[in-house]
Amino acid sequence: MDGEIRSLRHHLDGRWAAGANGRTYDKRNPWTGEVFAQVAAGDADDATAAVEAAQRAFPAWAETPPVQRQQIMLRAAEALDRRRAEVRALLAAETGCGVHFATIQLDFCVNMLRQAAGLAYAPAGQILPSDLAGTRALAMRRPVGVVAAIAPWNASLVLAGRAVVAPIAVGNTVVLKPSEEAPLTGGTLWAELLAEAGLPAGVLNVVTHAPGEAGAIADVLIADPRVRRISFTGSTVTGRRLAEQAGRHLKRVVLQLGGHNPLLVLADADLAYAVDAATYGAFVHTGQTCMCARRIIVDSSIAAEFTERFVERAAALPVGDPSDPGTVIGPVINEWALSLLERRVHEAVAMGARLLTGGVPSGRCFPPTVLTGVPATAELAFDETFGPVVLLEGADGADDAVRRANATDFGLTAGVITGDTYRGLDLARHLQAGIVHVNDQPVNDEPQMPFGGVKDSGAGRFGMGFAAEEFTQVQWVTARQDRRTFPF
Repeated sequence: MDGEIRSLRHHLDGRWAAGANGRTYDKRNPWTGEVFAQVAAGDADDATAAVEAAQRAFPAWAETPPVQRQQIMLRAAEALDRRRAEVRALLAAETGCGVHFATIQLDFCVNMLRQAAGLAYAPAGQILPSDLAGTRALAMRRPVGVVAAIAPWNASLVLAGRAVVAPIAVGNTVVLKPSEEAPLTGGTLWAELLAEAGLPAGVLNVVTHAPGEAGAIADVLIADPRVRRISFTGSTVTGRRLAEQAGRHLKRVVLQLGGHNPLLVLADADLAYAVDAATYGAFVHTGQTCMCARRIIVDSSIAAEFTERFVERAAALPVGDPSDPGTVIGPVINEWALSLLERRVHEAVAMGARLLTGGVPSGRCFPPTVLTGVPATAELAFDETFGPVVLLEGADGADDAVRRANATDFGLTAGVITGDTYRGLDLARHLQAGIVHVNDQPVNDEPQMPFGGVKDSGAGRFGMGFAAEEFTQVQWVTARQDRRTFPF
């Protein structure tokens, strides 16, 4: 695969198609800088064609027997499982994803497809008691129609997969707009897998676009009345703007947005385990996941020893080629991301923060970086920063740690390390986060779990067990065998 330049086109109504405007852009390998693929640079016309194809396919797909949906999902799972080595290489070349995180993504997606096979047989409604004698009442769950799915690059296989698989499994059709940084592993690969598994034409359509040109496609997906749900994973800034636009069209949105996730290390924590958990939680996938620990809040009684051990571990993490199984810190996704990391670290230091390790880019990589004493007005202190940068701060007891953890506009995920699990569960009730892991770090997900945040981290929940709530609508149906008597 090395050196191969792929040609990626839209997937519309079961066919691979060039963009209506004929333009393409070069997607580059974040490690080598070489061209990875030439990608169709789609626009509003392509988005409209995708919506039309999805709308045409919806009536038949909504009535497809459950056994057919089940078999498609199982065949797709088998195909992805067989292609593990190939997909790992694609993830490394397209997004700089290392072997470890690529394996996590593959495991998740294979399991997700297998779980989605069961959604076809999930209960589709319930019988309701009626006070009207002779009336039988039902609450029936119906697919909503066309779902617009907008997915990011950072965990491209997982986040595109969960955006399309659950809606399709419960009877919807989908238009997927992947990130310009992951048009293959976050886009066309899913169309290829599902089409080969037998998914009918038009059920999944993929439209790619050049950097800076997402708006034209998103505008169509939001405004077109045939699109009935919008699924978005990405930044809070973009998610808020999208939700505002969708609200004008009375469209329901499912949003998983940014995080500024805390990891609390309490006084009774096993220090060695806490350092292990913090190192993983802060630096997995080069710190480029929404779940990564951005702030580690350590009880003051153990802060000095924790800091010494943690900084030593961080500084020793291997940096380099993401295709090397030993690499922990690979390249960040692009030059803009690299310069943003450098600028924000320099800003924090200029404002009085202390840099304990890292902070200076090396080629396309940013080394593991740990700071302490970051002022509340520095961007690192209040905004999500995608990369291997983590902040340390002390706390005077568990209550102070919780207070500090909640002092953010975000509320995606959190972790608590403590020697008393039941105390950790009690503290979890007071943490303002959609997800809390006791005696674990914040980076966790499983296909069946209710993944999502509170506050500025989003609305709604992803997960196979919650797909029916987000991607179907309830229809109240009554039936009578006997005639009813009316008062006039």
